[in-house]
Amino acid sequence: MPILVYLSEMLTDAAAKLKLTHFRLIAAVAEHGQLSTAASMLAMTQPAASRMLTQIEAIVGARLFERHAKGMELTDLGQVIARRAEALLSQVRNTMQEIDEFKLGKGGRVRVGAVTGAAVGYVMPAIHKLKAGSPHADVHIDVAPSDALIRELSAGNFDFVLGRIPHPYDPRHFTIARGRGEVVELLVRKDHPLAAIPSLSIRALSDYEWVMQTLGTPLRAAVETAFMEAGAPLPQNIINTTSLLAMIALLMTSDAIAPLSREVAELLGGNNGGLGLARLPVDVPIVVTPYHLLSLKSRALSPLAARLHALVTTELARSAAES
Repeated sequence: MPILVYLSEMLTDAAAKLKLTHFRLIAAVAEHGQLSTAASMLAMTQPAASRMLTQIEAIVGARLFERHAKGMELTDLGQVIARRAEALLSQVRNTMQEIDEFKLGKGGRVRVGAVTGAAVGYVMPAIHKLKAGSPHADVHIDVAPSDALIRELSAGNFDFVLGRIPHPYDPRHFTIARGRGEVVELLVRKDHPLAAIPSLSIRALSDYEWVMQTLGTPLRAAVETAFMEAGAPLPQNIINTTSLLAMIALLMTSDAIAPLSREVAELLGGNNGGLGLARLPVDVPIVVTPYHLLSLKSRALSPLAARLHALVTTELARSAAES
């Protein structure tokens, strides 16, 4: 049998019999070169450490250290096992750190979903605060319409969401915390024909090109309600998209009007932004029905998810107090 194959089989058989305490002793002796120092580091007596090392070498079937007057030196085989011992102990330390961080809500994985305005206004600031104290936390955020958010939450793919409960979902299945209503801003490119007008009637916007979310979405419904309440005809020239990037591109290259939540409009910079966009000063407020902070009653939040949930709640409360 080739020597490398023999050595591999021998080590595999030995590894099955070696304990974590054995690997700790090997690593300690390899690091310090003295059995007495290694024993002290592991809170063992020197005789107990000597007996354990003898046991380890019996399991392996070979010496791991050469004994000299000035200390102990790894054999070639000892160097192989010492490297494995250090790698194993490093993995154990990392695992224990992850366990501790998970228990404290500083580690683990959290996935949240939100409608666009809520993601920009409340979830992202909360994530920044979470990551400041928990840089190893694995955080995922998805931005989508409420029907998609609730579907994924119900399937267990989100820890919590900021959205609205659509038909036919039963609100009694969710833990509901009050969220926020969305104020809608109408954005156009900076040199749009309407951009310089100080005050605009909603009726004056019917015949322009629009880019907005698909029919039936809350933001689209709020815009249509504003037209109907003003007795104005609904816009007919509409490009439908849920993509914010597509909306921005269309705004910058056409005379289209796009309704966006105030949080998103402020993020894009409005009248002072580098994207060259402007807000239209319409004469009526456009407000979307409130979204809420939602989680499943049947699923407890992990410590990390609970921390982020609390931070989002704080952001919502802060905004409400400022209003």
